[in-house]
Amino acid sequence: MSEENLCRCPWLDATKPDYVAYHDNEWGVPVFDDQQLFEYLTLESAQAGLSWYTILKRRDGYRAAFANFDVNLVALFTDDKVEELVLNRAIIRHRGKINAAINNAKIFIDIQKEFGSFSHYMWGFVGHKTIVNHWATLNDYPATSKESDAWSKDLKKRGFKFVGSTICYAHMQACGMVNDHSDDCYKRSQIIAKFQQG
Repeated sequence: MSEENLCRCPWLDATKPDYVAYHDNEWGVPVFDDQQLFEYLTLESAQAGLSWYTILKRRDGYRAAFANFDVNLVALFTDDKVEELVLNRAIIRHRGKINAAINNAKIFIDIQKEFGSFSHYMWGFVGHKTIVNHWATLNDYPATSKESDAWSKDLKKRGFKFVGSTICYAHMQACGMVNDHSDDCYKRSQIIAKFQQG
């Protein structure tokens, strides 16, 4: 079957090549690298109230603006840096979200120190194993789960900002804590086979 004819998730706008590439190469693939997890979490937080594609189109801009998501560098951003970022057209110029990214970077580092890695802390909320769901239509997809509720609550207790349960669930989908590829999506079985879970 050609790549154009592959069956993909019902939420995907297949007319956007960059969106298709994100779905095919990243979404739902388990991530354990802290720098990548900080990137995902920062971008998901920036998404609040917006579409994911709005953020995806600005991803390179975010990488340039946020030191390639080096958490130790972002944690040191100053008020002057915030003022610079508020004027940066390559990102969402929302002062609250920019300040949240810096705040979250500092707490992210605290979690790394406490747990050895942010990845170990985060994956603990799904028992260190991908939850494999079964969805057929767009209406089947939930916005939250009991796991995202628990994780959001813990992040907020630690001082994170812009980490409601919906944002946490979107992050869990993106980094493979849940496999939410639809039952007929070709990526679903690929991910299950690669990570030997099902």
